[in-house]
Amino acid sequence: MRGARLLHLTLLVSIAHGIGLEDKTGLLDQKVLDVPEVTPVPYPIYQFTSASEGVSSYHVSGETEGKIAISSDGWLYLERPLEWSPEKKHHLEIEARSAEGETVDGPYSVVLQVVDVNNNHPVFSESQFSGRVREHSPAGFAFMQVFASDADDPNTVNGQLKFSIANQIPNPENMFYFGINPDSGEIFITEQGTASLKARPAVTYSRGEVHGSPDVLRKKFEDYCTPKNNIPLENNPFYTCVERVERRQVNFLMDPDYVLIVRAEDLGDPNALSNTAQVNIAIIQNLWVSPVPIAIKENLEEEYPMYLATVRSNDPTALYRLVQKEKLSFPFTINQDGDIYATGPLDREEKNMYILVAIAEDEHGVELEKPLEIIVRVEDVNDNPPVCDEGAVFEVQENEPIGNTIGVLPAHDSDEENTLNSLLIYTLLNQTPTHPSEKMFTIDQVNGEIKVANQNFERNKVSQYELTFKVNDQLYSTECKIIIKVIDINNEIPVFEKKDYGTYSVPELAEVGTTLLIIKATDADDPGTGSSRVEYHISAGDPHNLLAIETDEATGAGRVYIARPLDYELQSVFNLQIDARNPEPLIEGLEYDENARAVVVIQLVDVDEPPLFEVDSLNVNVPENITVGTVIMKAEAKDPEGKTIKLKMLGDELNWLELDADSGELKTKAALDRETVEQITLTVIAYETEGDKQEGEMKVNIHLLDVNDNYPKLQWKQNFICMQDMTPLTLTAVDKDSDPYGEPFTFSINRKSPNFEIKPVDGTSAKLILKKKPSSDQNVSVPINIKDNAGMGITQKFDVRICNCTKLGYCYMEPEAHGWKLGMGSTIGILAGIFGFIVLSMVIVMYRIKKKDQTRAADGGETKAML
Repeated sequence: MRGARLLHLTLLVSIAHGIGLEDKTGLLDQKVLDVPEVTPVPYPIYQFTSASEGVSSYHVSGETEGKIAISSDGWLYLERPLEWSPEKKHHLEIEARSAEGETVDGPYSVVLQVVDVNNNHPVFSESQFSGRVREHSPAGFAFMQVFASDADDPNTVNGQLKFSIANQIPNPENMFYFGINPDSGEIFITEQGTASLKARPAVTYSRGEVHGSPDVLRKKFEDYCTPKNNIPLENNPFYTCVERVERRQVNFLMDPDYVLIVRAEDLGDPNALSNTAQVNIAIIQNLWVSPVPIAIKENLEEEYPMYLATVRSNDPTALYRLVQKEKLSFPFTINQDGDIYATGPLDREEKNMYILVAIAEDEHGVELEKPLEIIVRVEDVNDNPPVCDEGAVFEVQENEPIGNTIGVLPAHDSDEENTLNSLLIYTLLNQTPTHPSEKMFTIDQVNGEIKVANQNFERNKVSQYELTFKVNDQLYSTECKIIIKVIDINNEIPVFEKKDYGTYSVPELAEVGTTLLIIKATDADDPGTGSSRVEYHISAGDPHNLLAIETDEATGAGRVYIARPLDYELQSVFNLQIDARNPEPLIEGLEYDENARAVVVIQLVDVDEPPLFEVDSLNVNVPENITVGTVIMKAEAKDPEGKTIKLKMLGDELNWLELDADSGELKTKAALDRETVEQITLTVIAYETEGDKQEGEMKVNIHLLDVNDNYPKLQWKQNFICMQDMTPLTLTAVDKDSDPYGEPFTFSINRKSPNFEIKPVDGTSAKLILKKKPSSDQNVSVPINIKDNAGMGITQKFDVRICNCTKLGYCYMEPEAHGWKLGMGSTIGILAGIFGFIVLSMVIVMYRIKKKDQTRAADGGETKAML
């Protein structure tokens, strides 16, 4: 009957899965068979047949666990379902027997491997998670993490989980203020959250005030609510509201600002299983924010120190100090309430802006907040008169046309530019001499340009003019004097000593500043004037402006030099055309000709250059939990000669990275860990695959950004308490993560315990207190929940032995009877045996000595007889 049922079930299974009966039948032999867990029973696994004669039945033994059987016709089947667990296998022995029960074939080893099916829902580590985050936190900031597990095989999609946010309550305008990392379960703030999350109004505390203290709240009420009314505080709506807010600060789960429904779902398509958990989030007030830029007028006559602004830490016990970014005078101070003062007048002309860095720290100098930058701008007042540069000299030609600009009066005002305080007005007061006219020049009132107002300059009669100007701003004025020299007309052009300077060769790797050749042109005009001064210009042959010419004022020669790096592949030959010009205009009708022009050829000598990267060094910031296989960066290089290049890297000591030799893509090939190393310094090398195989290098600094991938762990997991004094135990935890994912830690006992309580000591320690003295020694495991600053943590067991202690302070242990200790009778028997052995040994020794003496006496008597 059982065989018929198995055959019927086998047919159904085979039809459903498209498996032929031949696939479930075979000769008795060693086999490894896969069996799914939680199957309906009886479940046929495999039918064994034996080639031996006289087989009447089959027998199975081994790890059957009462669930596995075999029928007389060789069907191996399940009587009860199997359950998957890691590395779960059933090792069986199967043999064929005769009617008399004799083994005729086998036994053979058969191994059943239990295959996982997706039959377990994800389970969150807590039914409700809680977290808090400060308003104004940056987008992407992860402040807590949820954890879930799946009992299915983690090496299959059945046990791999993805997290998502199913709902956010409230959800104004259908915008999610929070996101979740689908792989790690980290919850972070979105861009919308950064802009929109606001904390509820709360009472702020000063240094020394205790949170939620009734006395402090009464004082706050008296400070805020005036005039006072004769209403009992308990009935005052303001006071009860504040009291309610303060209670919420203690346990914000009673009234969270936002509730997230987080879903954990496995990847077992199409039958994916999921579960949800509630996440309560409180938005807490962030007092540590930069004030708006502070503006203060310079040289302000006030009583100092003068109040500017206040910063306030979220920790009311914080101590404050200011530091400056520049090593200059620092006329600012801060008191212990966070009030910032200027200690004296500021001068905008000395410094127009200060960046103050406010630091909040505890009494041990440990920073409680990230440093805060405060900008102080010094506003200008009109406290500087205009100033002229002394000794200014200009030139004017005898035939200078009316309206030509001679120059700009060199005057300036140290007050802030582009304001009324520095706006200057120019006026011509006097001209000496006044020949041939007292108005030979004019000046633009706004920009200070000096122009020719009259003609008929005669150098032989007046060689120079002295002009006096008034320059004034809104409050101050000053007088400036300049000299204008009358120079000869520019009726001669510069003439080069050579029209063709020939050909020069230079290596393409010659350094910037290298002199290529010296050129020279002369001018017959009046020496020492703009008419005879020569300026050189490259007018053709250098489209990329790689070369330049410097003029020696003493000799008039020009030095042609390399102004920018040369590149043979960019330009190999420079056919230069160089023009000589005067700063003063030529007389009407005279033009520059070929005598004021020279040519020269510069040829570059090609040099095999190494490959070049776009940048010499690169800094890359990478989260430590980046997915394996992600491209971190792309190194791009090229060879100046166009040769094929490949890339390699040095410095990956931990073997976490791989570099594509052709594309330059740098990927992760293993998980990164900031707690192992915070920065990876690589040298990426581009090398030629042919020729001299030259190499070029680029430094890459990869900074690993911390994520909350470690939870606080107890340093010690067991200790004892003496019942005599019940001294509390100190629990200390460590977390490899850095701020803000590390300390301070929150210690708590999972369930309210009648025997123990826990009180914080500092950011990493807490006291475990035994509240009641037990009547006898006990061993207790206390579930301690430790969370880091971001709310991540697990429950850890701490074993406590409660005992009577010795005077030295250690647990007293009574002497125990040991099985290896002998009784009195056994001890006497052993001693008697040892004593008997010693006596027997002495008798044997004495006998042998006596016998030896007798032998010696006999030998002596015979000798005497012979003598």
